[in-house]
Amino acid sequence: MQTKKIVNDGNRTVDEMLEGILAAHPRHLKSAAGSPRSIIARDGPRQGKVFASPPPDPILECAKAASGGAGVLFMYGNYAGDVMNFDMAAEMAAMDDIEARTVLTTDDVASAPRDQRHRRRGVAGNFFIFKAAGAACDRMLSFDECERIARKANDHTFTMGVALSPCSLPQTRRPNFEIGPDEMEIGMGIHGEPGIARGKLKTADEITDEMLDKILDEMAPAHGDKVAVLVNSLGSTPLMELYIMN
Repeated sequence: MQTKKIVNDGNRTVDEMLEGILAAHPRHLKSAAGSPRSIIARDGPRQGKVFASPPPDPILECAKAASGGAGVLFMYGNYAGDVMNFDMAAEMAAMDDIEARTVLTTDDVASAPRDQRHRRRGVAGNFFIFKAAGAACDRMLSFDECERIARKANDHTFTMGVALSPCSLPQTRRPNFEIGPDEMEIGMGIHGEPGIARGKLKTADEITDEMLDKILDEMAPAHGDKVAVLVNSLGSTPLMELYIMN
């Protein structure tokens, strides 16, 4: 069964979305030229189809456009397709005398054991890591320091998700997984990757407690520590429900 979406052509959804963003926010979008340190962040569609990694060529084009001479930092979630294509783009950039380094985001505690952090996915925690690295670049810190801060932010970021219903791609409009009307799945990935537990839908407080227990177990904060909290929706969870969980 196909889902309902307000689109024109499913194969042009990303292009039309980007055109709409540019039209809606002309004051907030400007050229990256002028900063010697640059960040290229992959978080959602940039070229091609939804859930598809951008090919190396457009990544290289972004690196050339953003490069100010001090290096380009690639930051994106730890997914095989992205890793392959960004690594290829970094090699291509090197041939154009652009130094490109990579910081993978690995915040999803449900996707691999803590002793295999390098295998974890990057999800909502990207927000903190991108912001920290961006602030370092704005302060004109060295390229090495910008990279160090990005890695430190990643090491101190932990997230957990819950899925109540499947999403569908604009091209197919078909659910990408199945789940019962009274079920939820803890730890599911943003593309429908399997989580760690599926069961009956719980209350907002119960879901929050279950996710926080796992996050705090990983984080192990000391008494008096300050933490930044992000209650995130990938688009389908209403603000009302997010505020209840907050």
